[in-house]
Amino acid sequence: MSTHINAPEGAIAEAVLLPGDPLRAKFIAETFLKDAKCYNEVRGMFGFTGTYNGKRVSVQGTGMGQPSLSIYVNELFQFYGVKKAIRIGTAGGCSEDIKIRDTLLAMSACTDSSLQSQRFGMLHFAPTADWELLKTADQVAEKLGIAHSVGSCISSDMFYDENQNWKLWAKYGVKAVEMEAAELYTLAAKFHRKALAILTISDHLMTGEATSAEERQTTFTNMMKIALETATAD
Repeated sequence: MSTHINAPEGAIAEAVLLPGDPLRAKFIAETFLKDAKCYNEVRGMFGFTGTYNGKRVSVQGTGMGQPSLSIYVNELFQFYGVKKAIRIGTAGGCSEDIKIRDTLLAMSACTDSSLQSQRFGMLHFAPTADWELLKTADQVAEKLGIAHSVGSCISSDMFYDENQNWKLWAKYGVKAVEMEAAELYTLAAKFHRKALAILTISDHLMTGEATSAEERQTTFTNMMKIALETATAD
């Protein structure tokens, strides 16, 4: 029984976009979906279902951080039959070859989260994207003419990283820091579902550049378009 998503059976599509910000979920529904209907308002975490290119798709806010996302994704997979889950969110660039406002398709997600150590102890699981979704997203971005990168991200539990651990991750080729993808990929592996994270670089840890909160909420549309086209692809 779902306790954080108050949706009747059949209200949620098999393909779901997962922004962290519930207001971004509302923006996507109002901007891109046809006949969108709100199915969830519990704790202000909006969820909507509508159609895109004639196909049903949902968009569900998850909140910030892996523990919050874990609640919603567990419920979507276990209780609502979701087959494809695509995170769309922001990330901090930590590589010289990625710039602010660029789009990153995260093929894998490193993490410092204790969620993994609670599951695996001394073992190390490698959270990775679904290949079919990643390949489709890459092809969609090429078709739409959207400049993008494919590479690894780090899903960190610490937003204000006073130890600057991102520098070590960057040394090993990680392109950006965010807070949710590793848990999404791990849950998708557990439940045998498909998952992908599509990220927009909202700030850069090396240069100090940053975008505004309003810009992050309403104008990072490239990742939204890629995610919608990918989610509804045959």
